[in-house]
Amino acid sequence: MIAARTPTLLRASLRTASQVTPRVGQASIPAARSITNLAKKQYTAHGRAEGKGRDGHALLVGDQVGLEVSLGLPKELGGNGAGNNPEELFSLAYSSCFLSALQLVARNAKEQLPSDTSVDALVHIGPPEGSEGFAIAVDLTIKSSLSDKNKLQSLVDQAHQVCPYSNATRNNVPVSINVQ
Repeated sequence: MIAARTPTLLRASLRTASQVTPRVGQASIPAARSITNLAKKQYTAHGRAEGKGRDGHALLVGDQVGLEVSLGLPKELGGNGAGNNPEELFSLAYSSCFLSALQLVARNAKEQLPSDTSVDALVHIGPPEGSEGFAIAVDLTIKSSLSDKNKLQSLVDQAHQVCPYSNATRNNVPVSINVQ
């Protein structure tokens, strides 16, 4: 069934959302995503996965040393749970990147974030609604002792526009944000 729909989905992805009208009985087609091209590549990370994919290992390659992880499929997905998995690594990357974006927008706004400000990222994996395969969803929780929660919310909203991971997931991965 997926193979039969592929040509329609490919053609539809080249049109704008207003041009796409699904046929009766056909799954709705999401709006086309816009692509953001880099004006300049300022830094490049080179990671490599080897072995058995989710049951193999991953490492940084080249001048970037110091990180090598054994990968293991989570028990919830039929593995033994030994090792880390891509969702865990993505949660670390997204939370640290979002915190950096939050610090950047706070600095630009001449605001001082308390040192206890943190970002938790829960990365969920499961089957997508109405489709085959797997998809992810993310819940971000921003915690801070900043007394003005409206100001914190404003900074978080701005950080969500600046963070490269937020930009990469926008219109593709559901991301919920909770400010505490």
